Amino acid sequence: MEKISQFVARVFLGQIFLLSGFFKVTGYEATQGYMEAMGVPGILLPLVIAVEIGGGVAVIVGWHTRVMAAGLALFSVTAAVIFHSNFADQMQMIMFMKNIAMTGGLILLALHGAGRLSLDEFRGQS
Repeated sequence: MEKISQFVARVFLGQIFLLSGFFKVTGYEATQGYMEAMGVPGILLPLVIAVEIGGGVAVIVGWHTRVMAAGLALFSVTAAVIFHSNFADQMQMIMFMKNIAMTGGLILLALHGAGRLSLDEFRGQS
């Protein structure tokens, strides 16, 4: 049961990054415009997409999980501060707290590793 629950937890954490990256691809111009409106150079969008899709997949399959989870945790906090810090807007506050909650899960993953059903375990790196 522990094996399955660790895998499910990784899927839950990784899927939001994976889907977010895909949505940025399909809404590229709108996302780039939003980034620029928030003071972030739109030229960084391909890097953001690569981090989200690559990091999401890596967490789900459990590949270099500790490093990937730590990187996504830093990414999530940075995104929360830059894009969701307008607490006068209740939706932005909810989005900020979502990012902080995800960061908590990612920190746990970074500290404890991927678990048994993972590429890290298969490689002896768990």
